[in-house]
Amino acid sequence: MARFKTFTDGISKLIQILPDPLSEILEGDERLSTLSEIVLDLGRPPEVRFFDSVQRFTGLSIVTQEDLDSVVNKISDFNTDNRAGIERTLHRISCLRNRKSKIIGLTCRVGRAVVGTIEIIRDLIESDDNILFLGPPGIGKTTKLRETARVLSDDLEKRVVVVDTSNEIAGDGDIPHIGIGSARRMQVPSPDRQHSVMIEAVENHGPEVIIVDEIGTEEEANAARTIAERGVKLVATAHGYNIENLIKNPTLSDMVGGIQSVILGDEEAKFRGTQKTVLERKTLPTFQTIIEIRERDVFAIYQDVKKCVDSYLRGSPLPPEIRKWDKGGEISIEKPVLEPDNKEEIKHIFKPELMVFPFGINEDSIRQVISILNVPMTVAKSIGDADLVLTIKSQLKTGGKVDQMLKGRNIPIHVIKQNSRNHVTQFFKDYFRLEASDDDVDEEALDEVKQICAQVIETGRMKETSPQLDHIRKIQHDYISSIDLNSMSVGEDPNRRVRIYPTKT
Repeated sequence: MARFKTFTDGISKLIQILPDPLSEILEGDERLSTLSEIVLDLGRPPEVRFFDSVQRFTGLSIVTQEDLDSVVNKISDFNTDNRAGIERTLHRISCLRNRKSKIIGLTCRVGRAVVGTIEIIRDLIESDDNILFLGPPGIGKTTKLRETARVLSDDLEKRVVVVDTSNEIAGDGDIPHIGIGSARRMQVPSPDRQHSVMIEAVENHGPEVIIVDEIGTEEEANAARTIAERGVKLVATAHGYNIENLIKNPTLSDMVGGIQSVILGDEEAKFRGTQKTVLERKTLPTFQTIIEIRERDVFAIYQDVKKCVDSYLRGSPLPPEIRKWDKGGEISIEKPVLEPDNKEEIKHIFKPELMVFPFGINEDSIRQVISILNVPMTVAKSIGDADLVLTIKSQLKTGGKVDQMLKGRNIPIHVIKQNSRNHVTQFFKDYFRLEASDDDVDEEALDEVKQICAQVIETGRMKETSPQLDHIRKIQHDYISSIDLNSMSVGEDPNRRVRIYPTKT
């Protein structure tokens, strides 16, 4: 933590409210800079938690009711969420109660204002994106919010309002802690009113940025969306280990666009290559960027939440960008490397040929033309695999099937006049800019049949040509007949070909 400047003057105020034996031991402890929590439970020895270790002071006397009452008398009153604080500090004291509401345990969490802790993600903080910090309790989400408020209000001179439900961001008392810079702080009377104070902040105080800790209810998620829709930048936190937790959380999934079950028609299910019942995102996400705090110095970043959610629902989750501080204080960034399963992202890089999805056009005709022209194209099984869609003019109408199923997809559509091999052939010639004309193709097929006929005459054995289109096979049959050999077309499209016999019958 040497690379950061930390406000630690408030720790002494926290230690002073503790029972005397424990207070005396901690005052001289060299690990105070990594102190995280102090737990006092009735009838048990005190427990002190550091960033990387836990120490139970079994040598001290067990915590008594008098010890707990002494601590409670030195702090502010507990709110309805059973949280209190020490005035002009960032520390939070939470209580455990028995069935009669008597306090029988205390968790004293150390609060710190750390300057420099968001330098690793400062480019994201300074962007216009709404940002959500995601992580388990105690990993530093609130610390990041506090520093975000200072950077945006002081360094960027933006109008910032902090909605502080438990006074954990800006400290206890009416005067905010210097850790939030010149940001303004709105206190919340009780946790169940956080969502209404969020809206009040927008309506009454003209902020450019609103900062909120612990969005956890449907009302708060709806308030967050309202703030975003009014053009105010929102930076918030939520509990969860990763973006998947958020997507699967029915209460909070609206923050990433919401999830709905959709029943597809037969044709659209074929288009997508999926079952008829699928999950889809309902709307645009409230937050454009999500930052998972995986460790105190390790961040997994999703900068396009819309794209990430869509890919997850299709079964191909996108990897995040990883940023972390190394031991020397340097920032390292690992850009995501797409795996082959992420077809939507890499198909143009890894696929040796383009994929065409036919709609209203015979697939066998397309395969046959591809084979004859020898172009780098193949028929896609579903719309999800396609690089382009080929359809006929009669299928293309506003509000029609093609129009509906391509809505929201960045896939080009090409239209031919009729469902015929000639029109399909001409499309591929134009698409791949083939210089050969129909006459060139006919001459090539005629040269092939001449060579095969010579072999049939020489060996006296039946032989076959390569597959060809109808009009080309007709030219071949005419030539075969002119030299008194017998022929017939065999096989099914796209492998229909001419079979040549040694004598004419």
